Amino acid sequence: MSSMQANIEQKLQSLAPTFLSVINESGNHSVPPNSETHFKVTMVSDQFEGLAAVRRHQQVYAVLAEPLANGVHALALHTYTPLEWGLRQESSPASPDCLGGSKQA
Repeated sequence: MSSMQANIEQKLQSLAPTFLSVINESGNHSVPPNSETHFKVTMVSDQFEGLAAVRRHQQVYAVLAEPLANGVHALALHTYTPLEWGLRQESSPASPDCLGGSKQA
């Protein structure tokens, strides 16, 4: 696990997740090897109850202000309440393939 990934996981604990997955997807993008710039976050929390997706994302961005200001370029967020997570059969969408930079087809 990368140090930035661990930092993100630690900071997100403040939102009391019942499920948290932080995946470093940097290797799927046009970045140098061993980069820590692109992350996918799937998080389930009771604190998201009654909030629109935009407000949930704002909460996550606020908690992750430091990593976002220090090297994290992209953050794919999938935020759910426990009920929503159950209705999704506890799965988040797959990330799309990167077609930017040198990865263009």
